[in-house]
Amino acid sequence: MIKKVFSSLGVALLYLMSLLPFFILYLIADLLFVIIFYVTGYRRKVVQQNLSNAFPEKSAAERATIEKEYFRYLADLVVETIKMGSISRSEVDKRMVVNNFDACTSAAFAEGRSVIAVVGHYGNWELASLKFGLVTDHPRITVYKPLSNRTFDEMFRKVRSRFGATLVPMKNTLRKMAQLRGAPSILMLASDQTPSRDEATHFVQFLNQPTAIFLGAEKLARSLDAAVVFCDMRRVKRGHYVCNFELLFDHAKDTAEYEITNTHVQRLESTIRQEPPYWLWSHRRWKIKPEDVR
Repeated sequence: MIKKVFSSLGVALLYLMSLLPFFILYLIADLLFVIIFYVTGYRRKVVQQNLSNAFPEKSAAERATIEKEYFRYLADLVVETIKMGSISRSEVDKRMVVNNFDACTSAAFAEGRSVIAVVGHYGNWELASLKFGLVTDHPRITVYKPLSNRTFDEMFRKVRSRFGATLVPMKNTLRKMAQLRGAPSILMLASDQTPSRDEATHFVQFLNQPTAIFLGAEKLARSLDAAVVFCDMRRVKRGHYVCNFELLFDHAKDTAEYEITNTHVQRLESTIRQEPPYWLWSHRRWKIKPEDVR
């Protein structure tokens, strides 16, 4: 009961913070950066190890620069995510510009087929999930991993679905798509999700190390003969992004096993290598090793 009360108070506080204008939120972000980087050292060792493994060709000074830029961006990402609780539709349109969406999806939709959109934890993927609800009138499905705290999980589900997207837990994705079979829809999911140990059956070389990859995007796409598109997100300036959609495969049924997975992972790595600070480096992404699942 006490936990629920405090969680409810936390949700209310986050909503009140979301009403603040961006310039004040970014002042908070500047202070938050100092706290997490200099005072608490939040997951700095995790970030340093991840960067060292991913970029052995870079000097220690170069990796230190990426590390610092990453934590500056992480602070911005926190306040931008908070702002999602009350951000207007017009503000979303201004801050997340989408290019090439119709060109990548119109053929599949015209044939009554669905589209699988793969994104990474790169840039502001949360703002992208809001924009996702505005790009088409076809059913929009966002796959997510529920939070353990029910109060905060309910808050994030409401926030992420404010503009029309339907949130579906990862384990219920197949069931939801079966309900929509015959009606063209678009489903967005993260291509760099870490699978459970039981699901870690496929490893690819990602950021210079063997990486267990969740096969959900490929399995869904091939079962539906969906088109597969990649969202190449770029940070233009503070609080402003552009998402360029790219068609990877028009007919997933024509692909070889693991071709979709390998392709979208390579495409994400290319984006990360061009501008490293905007990926989620503080995530313990490489906990599962190939030798752990043999």
